[in-house]
Amino acid sequence: MTWLTWRQFRPQAITAAAALAAFAILLAVTGPHLAGLYAASGITGCHGGTPCGTAASHFLSKLADTGPYPIVYLLGVALILVAPAIIGIFWGAPLIARELESRTFTLAWNQSITRTRWLAVKLTLTGLAAMAVTEALSLMYAWWADPIGKARDLAASVPGLTHPFTGDRLSSWIFATHGITPLGYAAFAFTLGTAAGALLRRTVPAMAVTLAIFAAAQIAMPVWVRPTWCRPIGRSSAARRSSSLRG
Repeated sequence: MTWLTWRQFRPQAITAAAALAAFAILLAVTGPHLAGLYAASGITGCHGGTPCGTAASHFLSKLADTGPYPIVYLLGVALILVAPAIIGIFWGAPLIARELESRTFTLAWNQSITRTRWLAVKLTLTGLAAMAVTEALSLMYAWWADPIGKARDLAASVPGLTHPFTGDRLSSWIFATHGITPLGYAAFAFTLGTAAGALLRRTVPAMAVTLAIFAAAQIAMPVWVRPTWCRPIGRSSAARRSSSLRG
């Protein structure tokens, strides 16, 4: 069953591997120079305050006018946001709908493999691959954008700063492309597509429903749900030390 699932999933796996390789090459080519600019900006020796914010703002403004960094930054964000939708549409929706639509399930379910095992192997292998691809994109992008994130946090106190890298950790595009959030979006999109295919039993309608519901969820989360969350309370290391001394 594992071999059969791989044979059916091989075109999607090759396409995903090629996309990951192309994205990795792009980041590997531009990443070292970006890290070099960050090291030369003088931010690494800062420990907070106005001078650090000024140096960070100069660094971000220079990046906005230097080379392909704004394009790569926005391309990475768009790719990580779109990847779960593509996975749900082209991996999840046809997974069961294609079998039901072409009636090939009648042959598969009459073999020695049970229906439960057939479904479990397909869902497990394809679902894990979907989450692995999306998280790989996120991790590679997080490595590349780490200097930009550090500078952005330091420059948050500088008023009137405008550049393509603005935003905080809870902004819609930064929150959705870092940490385990892409992992959750990939799992949700794949599950949504699979469920739509199983219920509708037609591949194209299942793909359309998956796209519509997932797009609505991606809009609803940053617009209506996430703003209601409380912001995390942070304390500086000096405040933590003074608190521990008082204790």
